[in-house]
Amino acid sequence: MITRTGLVTFEASMPSFEEIAAKNNTASCILDKSTSDFVALVLIKGFQFKSPLMEEHFNENYMESSVYPKATFKGKVLNLDYKKLTSTKSAYDLEGDLTIHGVTTKIKTKLNLSLVSGKIIATSSFDVKPQDYKIEIPNLVKGKIAKSININLNFSLEDQ
Repeated sequence: MITRTGLVTFEASMPSFEEIAAKNNTASCILDKSTSDFVALVLIKGFQFKSPLMEEHFNENYMESSVYPKATFKGKVLNLDYKKLTSTKSAYDLEGDLTIHGVTTKIKTKLNLSLVSGKIIATSSFDVKPQDYKIEIPNLVKGKIAKSININLNFSLEDQ
């Protein structure tokens, strides 16, 4: 099952400061029903911010998107039984390797799955720390950016 129009958002705002949030609705994701492999790819330059200047800083100064153009996740949905999926969300463990900014770390999170009109809806929310991916935040703005960045995934997967 696949999508090329998945939504990935992130939020790194701090109270009393300018909102730091972006969305990318061109993420690709594949869920292999026979192996429970779950793979996602997002192009960094696809993230859109409210402020063009913030988008420029994100791509050039923080994410270095010309050097590290994509983020990927490769893992497995544990104990997945497709026959039990219904329109009600069910939480599954998702484990794998998340690669951002050229650095790969192992993560474990929850993945909510439901079956709606023949499509599998996959959603998840988890936090990452910029320093875990060697993303440097200048001292000048350290207090304006959250130490932990919340990432949300929303994929509508269909048979290909």
